Amino acid sequence: MKIGQVASEAGVTVDTVRFYERRGILPAAERRPSGYRIFDATTVERIQMAKALQELGLTLDEVVDALTSHDQGGATCDSERWRLETVVDRLDAKIAELSQARRTAAERLQDCRAGRCPLTYGHAGR
Repeated sequence: MKIGQVASEAGVTVDTVRFYERRGILPAAERRPSGYRIFDATTVERIQMAKALQELGLTLDEVVDALTSHDQGGATCDSERWRLETVVDRLDAKIAELSQARRTAAERLQDCRAGRCPLTYGHAGR
C-alpha cells in the first residue's frame, strides 16, 4: 500500500503516517526503487491501535512502549494493566488541578460581581 492509501484507510494524514514512522510507532517502510514507501496491510491496524491508545490518554512515548511490548509477544492484560493505571492517576491529578483552577476562577468572578474585579489591576471596581 502507498502512504496515501494507508493514511486514508487509517483516518489520518500522510504527515501523521510519516511522523509515526519517525517516532517508531510504525516500522520503517520498505521503499520502491522510485523512493515511494510501501506499507503492508497491518499498518492501518497499527495506526488505529496507536490512535486508540492515545485517545485513552497514553503519551506518544507510552504508545511506543506499549506497541513494542506487544511486538515482543509477551503483552497480557496483567502485564500491561499498569499503563492504564498510570493514565488514570495522571487524569485524576489533572482533574484535581482543573477543579482547583475552576474554584479560584469562580471566586474571582464573585469578587468581580461584588465590584472587586481582579482583572483591573490598579483599577479595582471600575
